[in-house]
Amino acid sequence: MSDATLHATDQNPDDFAVQIADQIESFLVAVTEVAKGDEPDSAVPFLLLEVSQLMLAGGRLGAHEDIVPDERYEPDPGPELDVDEIRENLARILDPIDVYSEVFDPYEPRKAPVPARISDDLTDVITDLRHGMVHYKAGRTTEALWWWQFSYFSNWGSTASATLRALQSVVAHVRLNQPLEELDGLDTDQDLGDDALESEAGRVMVQEIAGPLGLRPVT
Repeated sequence: MSDATLHATDQNPDDFAVQIADQIESFLVAVTEVAKGDEPDSAVPFLLLEVSQLMLAGGRLGAHEDIVPDERYEPDPGPELDVDEIRENLARILDPIDVYSEVFDPYEPRKAPVPARISDDLTDVITDLRHGMVHYKAGRTTEALWWWQFSYFSNWGSTASATLRALQSVVAHVRLNQPLEELDGLDTDQDLGDDALESEAGRVMVQEIAGPLGLRPVT
């Protein structure tokens, strides 16, 4: 991409910056709507779709040459918007499957899986993306692209990809009619040592979570 494209002032839909910003804006709007809880029956499939589409934008940013901002120091984007309400609403909607196991870095040997929450992950991603969107809407296109690319590598890319795998796993279990044998009651506030966490949730079958999450097994 040429410097002229990075600094373009028109809104050509073929421009790289415009396409990335549109994909990110779509994700922000969609997840915010899901968190309102108006259509809980379609929450998981919809989030699977939106996170998948966001990862396409992330892949394009990751494959692109390094984007260098105009200024040495990042302009102050102002205070971050509060995401606590979104996080709490998502945690309530996703309660049966919110906690999942994640391997933080697959290339670090002998690393045990750690507990994570889809609701925490999604709001973490939202925070990163909103930060860049402030720059983009202020006309600082290069700064926005730099931030989205940098934070893709440093945070939201791995976070979103882990969330995507968790969502895909839930949908696959249900659609293939494969019961989730049990939820281990993983608590993200607990420290995972050598001893396994005691089971807190008991056995949870797919039939018990499919309806509330808008999923149906393959018949």
